[in-house]
Amino acid sequence: MEWINKSRILIVGLGLMGGSYAMALKRIGYHVDAVDKDEGAIRYALDKGIIDEGAVSPSKELIGSADTVIFALYPGLIIPWIKDNQKFFKPGITITDVTGIKNNIVYKIQDILRKDVEFIAAHPMAGREISGVTGADGSIFRDANYIVVPTERNTDRAIKWCSDLGGILGCRKVSVLTPQEHDRMIAYVSQLTHCIAVALMTCNDNEKLVDYTGDSFRDLTRIARINEDMWSELFLMNKKELLHEMDAFLDELKTIREYIDKEDTDALKDKMRLSTKRRERFNR
Repeated sequence: MEWINKSRILIVGLGLMGGSYAMALKRIGYHVDAVDKDEGAIRYALDKGIIDEGAVSPSKELIGSADTVIFALYPGLIIPWIKDNQKFFKPGITITDVTGIKNNIVYKIQDILRKDVEFIAAHPMAGREISGVTGADGSIFRDANYIVVPTERNTDRAIKWCSDLGGILGCRKVSVLTPQEHDRMIAYVSQLTHCIAVALMTCNDNEKLVDYTGDSFRDLTRIARINEDMWSELFLMNKKELLHEMDAFLDELKTIREYIDKEDTDALKDKMRLSTKRRERFNR
């Protein structure tokens, strides 16, 4: 496994995901450095032993010593960072990311990247309902799904390298999707679900709901505690795919509403049986 020889890792962006990557990788013996503009985040990570070295601004020494770089920035920040700092990359290294949107950034990164550096996109399907390095947890990847997102420009070596990273983190299932396939899928399984959770929490202003709800409402709205800066960026960068999934969901909700309005018990039960059957796939 090529990762055996990769001893020094640089994390760019030390929030929840960057910090969790750092914890997971440092725990199994990798030397992990980090760059983040938030001095408090760097200080916290150093004090807690999450990283070995850190800096609030990119430096030739820190970047140049890295055997790989993992970008845990908001998607709109990755390209400018690479433009400004790729001159410091070691020749021949492979770099990756964790961001939840691909089609709008992957090709742009590959267009501007030095020819002796390869970027292979990835998306660990893991997270928590908090933000920042203080919420980092290296165990969030355990048994999670992990998606490798290559383009036609990526080598087989880089795809395997990225897949191996998912295994090192502890992910259960590693899948490979194109950027287009990834963004269609993520619009449904992640972005739409966050939209629904936000809508559930904003369509009723009863301040006493917390006294009345059971587990079903709490489970449905768990992800409504949301990082508005990151998620608004993700929604807008995947606008076309997300709107398509929102329209399909609204059509389905309207259908169920009509069944209830017409008291069509048979149709309503058919819809519920279909839902139950499809949900059983997740129990395997």
